[in-house]
Amino acid sequence: MNRARAKSRDLGDDGEPDSGVPRPSDVLPGLDEDQLRVLRQVGRRWGRVSPRSAAAVRALPVEPDTGVFPAAEDIRPTRFGRLVHVTSLGAPSPAGGVGGAPGPVGARWVRGARRALLGAPLRSSAVARESMRKLVALPVLSADALSSVAYGPEAMLSVLVLAGAAGLAYSLPIAGAITLLILVVGLSYRQTIRAYPHGGGSYIVAGDNLGLLPGLLAAGGLLIDYVLTVAVSIASGIAAVTSAVPSLAPATVPLGLAMIALLLVGNLRGIRQAGILFAAPTYAFIAAMFALITGSLADAAANGFPPAPAAHPNATEGLGVLLVMRAFASGATAMTGIEAISNAVPAFQPVRWRNARTTLTWMTGLLVTMFAGIIAIVHLRGVVPRGGETVLSQLARLTFGSGPMYVFVQAATAAVLLLAANTAYNDFPRVLFLLARDGHAPRIFLRQGDRLAFSNGIGLLSVVAALVYVAFSGETNSLIPLYAVGVFLAFSLSQAGMVVHWRRVRTPHWRKSLAFNATGAVLSTLVLITAAVTKFTAGAWVALVAIGLFFLLATRIRRHYQTVGAALRLHPGAAEPPAHRAPTPPPTPAPSPPEPEGGRTDRHTEDAGDTGDTEDIEDTEGEEDTEGEEGAEGEQGAEGEQGEGGEGGEEGEEAEGEETPQAVHHLSVVALATLDLAGLRALAYAASLQQPTLAVHISPGEEEAQRFRDYWTLWGNHVPLHIVLSPYRAIVAPLIHYIETLHHQRPGLTITVILPEVVTPRLRHRPLHSKDAARLRRALRPLPKIVITSVPFHTP
Repeated sequence: MNRARAKSRDLGDDGEPDSGVPRPSDVLPGLDEDQLRVLRQVGRRWGRVSPRSAAAVRALPVEPDTGVFPAAEDIRPTRFGRLVHVTSLGAPSPAGGVGGAPGPVGARWVRGARRALLGAPLRSSAVARESMRKLVALPVLSADALSSVAYGPEAMLSVLVLAGAAGLAYSLPIAGAITLLILVVGLSYRQTIRAYPHGGGSYIVAGDNLGLLPGLLAAGGLLIDYVLTVAVSIASGIAAVTSAVPSLAPATVPLGLAMIALLLVGNLRGIRQAGILFAAPTYAFIAAMFALITGSLADAAANGFPPAPAAHPNATEGLGVLLVMRAFASGATAMTGIEAISNAVPAFQPVRWRNARTTLTWMTGLLVTMFAGIIAIVHLRGVVPRGGETVLSQLARLTFGSGPMYVFVQAATAAVLLLAANTAYNDFPRVLFLLARDGHAPRIFLRQGDRLAFSNGIGLLSVVAALVYVAFSGETNSLIPLYAVGVFLAFSLSQAGMVVHWRRVRTPHWRKSLAFNATGAVLSTLVLITAAVTKFTAGAWVALVAIGLFFLLATRIRRHYQTVGAALRLHPGAAEPPAHRAPTPPPTPAPSPPEPEGGRTDRHTEDAGDTGDTEDIEDTEGEEDTEGEEGAEGEQGAEGEQGEGGEGGEEGEEAEGEETPQAVHHLSVVALATLDLAGLRALAYAASLQQPTLAVHISPGEEEAQRFRDYWTLWGNHVPLHIVLSPYRAIVAPLIHYIETLHHQRPGLTITVILPEVVTPRLRHRPLHSKDAARLRRALRPLPKIVITSVPFHTP
């Protein structure tokens, strides 16, 4: 992993990370010294056949500077949200905007149903900084860890009961060992927050300190962990419901699938509020557990704390070391989710790392108290696991009867388990984003949809979790053996990475920090080995095989991207200028750009959200391109296909009069992400058309924008360049908006959008590459006089 990339973050005024939202700038490649030398040579050859830059600018029939959006520092979120509204760019869109055309009846029905379910695209919106107070961050980020007491103690007891009463006698010593492990790992992650104040997930920590292989193994463990978090949490939540309403037990699988579908829809809608909506279930569960523990202890105190005689289950296995170790590994699943706070440090209010450490301490204290309390009252009440009713349900019935408090305990348990499943929907797509950023996952996982959600990652998590849930019939005890392996693999590699980190940096008190992390690494590794050995035949092999397959797939994807990167790399003789000198036609008067709202004219900042054009962005995000996705796709049916969605009136009459070449007025817009061979080939193709040409680059930040300007100047600035600064959302949406704005400047102008496109010879590699041409074609189809052309670059 690139260490510099892993550590690069936006900093706020306090010198801390400004946001936990992944940045698109992390994926835009740079050029090394050899490539810069070739770029300079290519630019000299271009200079022999291209007009001077000033003449090319005067020849443009439009004004490239189309208005601005407020700067990022001028945007403030609302009190209870993280979405803010910004002013529009240039002229307002017509009613409905791009993507608002009626289209075929079937498409309208699909679009209407989708929007009714998921909501309309978020227009005029940007992702702003979200800062959570500790009292809000605690329930939001701790739901996964705290909810695990609903199934962790029961998982341990379900193993011990196999040895009968002799096995149950080991419940207290094993619980004490698990409690110690929770404390040690909690303290270890406090050191991780100190070392990685920008957020240190297992993938980043292991990859940064141990290398590529451990980083990918940690990522595989995390992904397995998140999938099983959804499956186990849903299974436990449904078990809480069926314990209270036994008649629903036959519908366990359909109910679980319905809950996964509900989570899918809710997360695809994308709007998340860090407030009471998320805090309430966790705080309700904490209150329910403390009420249950206090009530049970009060009853026991009234009788002098005599432990109730437990039922005498028949032993089906002999009591041995392996059974005790298996029980320990099962009970240790109560630690799942303990690293969530270390991942989300940037989401805290300043001072972020200090508030995160405080919140982690609170979470660890609550988890230890609740876990130990549940084990204690299980021992005092003599409760043992049994089919059809959870241990928590039995304890609540014994303490509160079947009255309102029992219903409250069961409802709070089900609610927090569903919230814990939702936590995985936040983290799973983020890990996929980081993997895709580093070239280990398909780049479709870099994209955010028009509801500001990583829709592809959310969809993948839902499908895989549903398959796992159905395969194990929604049985929590059957899923637990799979759970421990991924969790503790990530824990072990993260803590081992921190040991290497402290040995390397040797900051003040580094020996104490190293001792904590080393202890956490040793204990986590012991649990990992125990789970892998003792639960191998019970299902742990599935997790191990899944992690191995993930590693193989990730390395193959990385190898393909490296091959493509080598093919695209600038090298002498590979990039040729256009064969003919481009003409310098007389300048065409262009209308003055509309005055931007807010009066800002010093920055060219364009937002990906304020467009009516995002209607179809997410629709095509995860789809296969079935309209000629590879090669020179011939997306040049500007008038035949797009005219039917035109605006009518004058434009329609003008379009009908363009039967001769002299009546067509052109502008070529070349969209570039970087100046590689594919980009230079697209520029050469545009120049060979001998029409006015404008290059457009979408930049997610000022630093990256300046880097591209420097490359452009080194090349020779042979084509006018406009950089759209879009620090909020995506890359494609602001390009669509910019083209729409140019169209409104000159409705009679035919704009040809030229895109470089990578074409792979193997079908299996095609999903790994962008479908921007197809997405642009769909989104811009309602506008007349827009032509989308891709220039193919064939790779080995």
